[in-house]
Amino acid sequence: MRRIAVINQKGGVGKTTTTVNLAAALAAAGKRVCVVDLDPQAHASTHLGVETDGALPSVYDVLVANKPLAGVRRLAGENLWVIPADINLAAAEVELAGVVGREVILREALAADGQEYDFLLLDCGPSLGVLTLNALAAADEVFIPLQPHFLALHGLSKLLETTALVGRRINPAVKVTGVVVCLYDAATKLAQEVVSDLAAFLDRSRGASVPWAAARVFAAKVRRNVKLAECPSYGKSIFQYAPKSTGAADYAALAAEVLGEAVCATDEVKIEVAAAVA
Repeated sequence: MRRIAVINQKGGVGKTTTTVNLAAALAAAGKRVCVVDLDPQAHASTHLGVETDGALPSVYDVLVANKPLAGVRRLAGENLWVIPADINLAAAEVELAGVVGREVILREALAADGQEYDFLLLDCGPSLGVLTLNALAAADEVFIPLQPHFLALHGLSKLLETTALVGRRINPAVKVTGVVVCLYDAATKLAQEVVSDLAAFLDRSRGASVPWAAARVFAAKVRRNVKLAECPSYGKSIFQYAPKSTGAADYAALAAEVLGEAVCATDEVKIEVAAAVA
């Protein structure tokens, strides 16, 4: 099982959009996928059509009340499950402040869970607090969605430092394996320059003793697309809402890369994934 934390401490860069639509594409490809929503805003849960009114148990109960994941997990579609969040999760940071081992509660819950997946995607909120640390402690990989402007690169350094610290103290296995460029506009020189600078930075890290030494910028870039902004309000993935949109094509291509498909076969994979989820 690949455990992937989708993280960026900056909001509005495409974390939840990437988590949900990548999960949907992987599930459509026949993989067993579970999304863990670690954002108190519960946007990933809502995006997957799950009610988050606090009436049913959520990941909050797993972290604070030691509830088993089996009592929280919900089916969101074929091959796709979600461990939802709700507003109660906002209190978890405070309630866990004095708990010994608070950073590894989720990892221990996953170890005790008997359910098998091919992919576990952890959607994190825009912060580097206890909830995000739980994701980093439980994950093997980190994907970083990034908007292509220079201020985003400045924030990236803090995120990489946090990942390195977690790697030294809590989870030596965690590695940054990919950067997903979101809200991309190929027509702007700025976007091209930022992607080029980021790729150069990662190339300089090859062979270094850092968690991002093997990271890459995914070739599939998620272009600006209004359909991606619309589909969460319908509780649908982009493939269900607008399967012929550029957003669907971009996330299908990203899924192909994550699955190890050759980039040259991207167009075929787009067609296969779109057909599977239509």
